[in-house]
Amino acid sequence: MDTTRGPADGTASDPDADSHAEATRLVGADRVLAVLLDLARRPDGAGLEELSRAVRSPKPTVHRALAALRRARLADQDTPGHYVLGDEFLRLAFAHHEARPDHVRITPVLERLAVLYGETTHYAVLAGDDVVYRSKVDPPSGGVRLTSTVGGRNPAHATGVGKLLLALTLPDDDAVRAWVGGRTLERRTPRTLTTADELVPELARVRERGFAVDDEENEPGIGCVAVPAHLTGSHAPSGAVSVSAVLYRTPLERLVAEVPAIRAAVGARPADG
Repeated sequence: MDTTRGPADGTASDPDADSHAEATRLVGADRVLAVLLDLARRPDGAGLEELSRAVRSPKPTVHRALAALRRARLADQDTPGHYVLGDEFLRLAFAHHEARPDHVRITPVLERLAVLYGETTHYAVLAGDDVVYRSKVDPPSGGVRLTSTVGGRNPAHATGVGKLLLALTLPDDDAVRAWVGGRTLERRTPRTLTTADELVPELARVRERGFAVDDEENEPGIGCVAVPAHLTGSHAPSGAVSVSAVLYRTPLERLVAEVPAIRAAVGARPADG
C-alpha cells in the first residue's frame, strides 16, 4: 500500500515547493553548524549579539540555532545571554580522537621519538593545500614548546610533513607545476619556498631521498625532518611523522643524520634505489 501523503487537502504535492522546503532546511542546518563552529573558536564563549554579527544572521535566528545546540548538549548557557561550547561536544571530540586507529597506533611511536630526541613529534595528513596535525607529543622536558596543536593546520609547502606528502602525491615535475598553477604561495618565513621553480627541485629531492626537511620554512628557529607513515596499508602512506626541533637545541644536521633511526622507529620503508 502506498503510504505517501500529499498536503492535508488531498491534493498532490508540488515538487517545486518540496525543493524549496528542502533548501530551507539545508540553510537552517548550515546556520546551526556556522554557530557551532564560531562558538568553538571562542574559549571564553560569546553573547548572542556577537554570534549574530559573526555569522551574519538575525538574533532570533541565531537564538534558535543555539537552542538546538543546547538541546543536543553541544552548547551551554553559562550566564544569561552568554554561550559556551558544551561539555558533550568536548567529550565526543576527545573520545573520537583517542579512539582513532591512526592516533592509537602512532602515539607510542611519537612518545618514543620525543623522549629520544627531546623534541616535539607530530603525525600529520594532507588535506588539500594544508597539512592537519592528527597527533602531537611534546618532549618530557625543555622550556621551549612548539605552537602546533592537534587539529591545527599549516600550509603543506611550508612544512616538512607537507613537502613529503606533496612529493608522494604529485608524482613528477609537471604535476607539481600544475598544483602550484599561477599562484605565489604563502611565505611564512624568508626561507619558505613559494614558487613552482623552487618547489619542483625540492620535491624531486624528497622523492629521491624518501624524507623531507623543514629548514625554518614555517617558523623561524624551528626545523624538522619528516618520514612517511604507513598505518592503513603498505602501498600509499597514510600520513607523515616529523621530529620538529628548536634548532639552537638540536641542529637540523643532527636530525638528518638520525633519519635512518627515525624511519626504523616509524616503520617507514626506505626510498627505492
